[in-house]
Formats: sequence, structure tokens, C-alpha cells
Amino acid sequence: MQYKHRYVDGTEAELPVGKVVCVGRNYADHAAELNNPVPTTPLLFMKPSTAIVPMEEHFEVPLDYGSVHFETEMAILIGQPLKNANKFEIEDAIVGVGLALDLTLRDLQSKLKDRGHPWEKSKAFDGSCPLSAFLEPIAVGDLQDQAIRLTVNGELRQNGNSSFMLNKVFPLIAYMSHYFTLLPGDVVITGTPAGVGEVNPGDKLLVELGSGLRVETQAI
Repeated sequence: MQYKHRYVDGTEAELPVGKVVCVGRNYADHAAELNNPVPTTPLLFMKPSTAIVPMEEHFEVPLDYGSVHFETEMAILIGQPLKNANKFEIEDAIVGVGLALDLTLRDLQSKLKDRGHPWEKSKAFDGSCPLSAFLEPIAVGDLQDQAIRLTVNGELRQNGNSSFMLNKVFPLIAYMSHYFTLLPGDVVITGTPAGVGEVNPGDKLLVELGSGLRVETQAI
């Protein structure tokens, strides 16, 4: 199924599918579990539009690159151009809030990091960003008080809250917009809490944001 930005009621967002701007190590507990230092400024990277696939029903796990890890994140859909944006411009530009899986080729990422090379091959491959349908922002409420949960095969694996983000949503997007113009249809994913781990074909996942968004999917 070709990906299109949609809301949970099934309506299309009528926005192009753009890039995904990401932040690494935005939760201290996740940085600690991988023995990574906490960055002093946001650690940014991007995924192209070809990384985005629908989260619902199923998503593919690459089999040729070693271990593939799940990272569950809150996703923000951008509806207006943002450049050097302030809080009020960002608030007006957010047109959807959803869930993302930042799939990561962990073995390959470790090799790239050891060599001092960029991470793109391990983070930006085709299908590396399953995205859910989006909620209207008004239905979500406080972006900095959202539970983020992932259950794999009936076992709760990630259980965090956006209140623990090191870089909060509005300042994070403002920082991103200083370096990259955000365009309508772009998505910002905001980092993952602790509990990341390997995902394998056949795994059944339940991905949740707060009390308003619940997605069942399967790795194939």
C-alpha cells in the first residue's frame, strides 16, 4: 500500500510526503542503554520520503544487514513552511500528531560509528520509517505529557513519556528550522525512550501514544 499522510478517521491530509527530520538521544535513558553520551545540542539526522511506509497492517524487516532494532517515537506532521521559526509559528504549523518506528540497522550503525562515518545507511534505508495515521493536535493535548508505549508479542518493551524529552517539541522544531527549512508534508520524529530492541519477521507489535492512538502491526 502506497503511503499517504492520513488522519485516524481515514481522511487524507492533502499534503505531499516529504522528508523526516529526526533527533537522536533525546531521552537520557535511551542514550544510557546504548552507552552513548548525551549530546549538548540536538543530534539531528534525516530520512528521505522513500523511508516512509504505512505502520498499519505490516512492515518489512530487512534480512541482509544484521540486527534490526525498533525505536518508538512521537511523530509531528508539518503543514506550513518553517524557517527560523518561533513557538507561535510552530504551533500553527503542526497539523498532526502520530507514531513512528525509527527502524535501525544496529550492527551496521555500530560499524559506521566506529569508523566515524555518517549513519544514513543504517537509518535512512527504504521502509525505515513506518508511520501511523495522525490525530488532530487538539485531540492530543499537551505534547509534553504523552505516554509512548510499545508491546512486542504481548511483552511491554518501551514505556516512556514525552515529558522526559531532553529537547522539548517546540524548541526542537525551532532548532531544526534554523538548519533545514521544514516544508508542508515533512514529519519530525522526536526521539525514543529506553527499551529499544531487535525486531524480527513475525513479531506482532502494539504501538500506543497516550490514550488516543493505538496501532496494531506486524513485522514481515
